[in-house]
Amino acid sequence: MDLHAILVFVRVVRAGSFTQAAHELDLPKSSISRTVSHLEESLGVRLLQRTTRKLHLTEAGQAYLAEAEPALQQLDEATRSVSRLGKEPRGTIRVTAPVDLGILALGEIIARFVRKYPRIHIELSLSAKHVDLVAEGFDLAVRAASRMHDSSLIARKVGSTSLGLYASADYLQRKGEPKVLSDLAQHDCVLFRGKNGRSTWQLLGPHGEESVEVKGSINVDEMLFVREAVQAGLGIGRLPPVEWGKSCASVTQPKRVLPLYSVSGAGLFVVTSSLRNLPTRVALFRDTLIAELSALDPVSNLTGRL
Repeated sequence: MDLHAILVFVRVVRAGSFTQAAHELDLPKSSISRTVSHLEESLGVRLLQRTTRKLHLTEAGQAYLAEAEPALQQLDEATRSVSRLGKEPRGTIRVTAPVDLGILALGEIIARFVRKYPRIHIELSLSAKHVDLVAEGFDLAVRAASRMHDSSLIARKVGSTSLGLYASADYLQRKGEPKVLSDLAQHDCVLFRGKNGRSTWQLLGPHGEESVEVKGSINVDEMLFVREAVQAGLGIGRLPPVEWGKSCASVTQPKRVLPLYSVSGAGLFVVTSSLRNLPTRVALFRDTLIAELSALDPVSNLTGRL
């Protein structure tokens, strides 16, 4: 296969004449003509009909162009990609993620990444809202959702969230431990995005999905605060089955109650706005996030956001 001949053929077609193609490629017109003729001979078909005024693609020429041009573009992109590998990646990456995941997991991932690529800077925005990546200038996001609805986003699922019911030893000593799901209605609960001191919890248990109405004096929209409130003995809360981190190493771990019940949470996704023309630094960090978050066992050990 003569890649040079294929390139010359494509340039002749796009230029519309041998003369213009010769000018663009800085080659003699006679050389351009011979190259196309040799390509036709090797293929055993006529690709171009030549007249004194204009070139016309034959049926075979149209079919060959349709296959050859995308292949040349892919080779060109492969060449650019490989050439970038020889250059040290640099620049700034803007990332948005849920607060709890950012605090519990992304710190260590980012630390390892910037040690490996010291000329890359990470700007991390921790927020509960789903930002518009393009409008707000973010390169990628880590999101928790039941599904990704925006078709303009490229999302890779790396895990799923899951929650259990937890209470501190102090709370259980004062209030007792619930034995059946309906007992929760008589307990103080730490509410996550409840309303007017009440919430309906949907849980999966031995008999499938069940619901229970709960109440509590604490209502919050951030999972990390639920964790702190449960640890402080303020009630029973829905939490990921976490190792509670180095900062809590000296504190008695809360106990899981009604262990046969859990909350099936959302999926966890690494999201970019587009895969085309993705800067090397962003592609590297995206792949790092996918690899490291997928390797967590399970991802639900790190995030409980619904």
